[in-house]
Amino acid sequence: MTSDNPKPWEEGTPVPLYVITGGEGTSAKAFDLVTLIATRAEPEPSMQPEQASILTMCAYPLSVAEVSAYLSLPFSVVTVLLSQLVDDERVEAIAPVPVAAFPDRGLLEAVIHGLRRL
Repeated sequence: MTSDNPKPWEEGTPVPLYVITGGEGTSAKAFDLVTLIATRAEPEPSMQPEQASILTMCAYPLSVAEVSAYLSLPFSVVTVLLSQLVDDERVEAIAPVPVAAFPDRGLLEAVIHGLRRL
């Protein structure tokens, strides 16, 4: 049986996403688009290029959405890679800062009233 493409792994040939994730289809961890990722270890020469890139780029915390955009990979693939890195303690996932609750309307009115009296 002969292949129509004599060099199927030429540079520029798209790599199937399951190869990048090591065959894992789902992430064990739940990541939001705004979860921050910070590096805790240096990349090693034996690492996957995508995971080494994550370690390099996250020296300053980046959101999962930014990591996905910089790597040009789908969010689902990035979450699988990040899950592996979190399990290996190579990166830290920092939960997004919750939106501040609105202050009590009565408190705001009291502050405004006090400012007007000045």
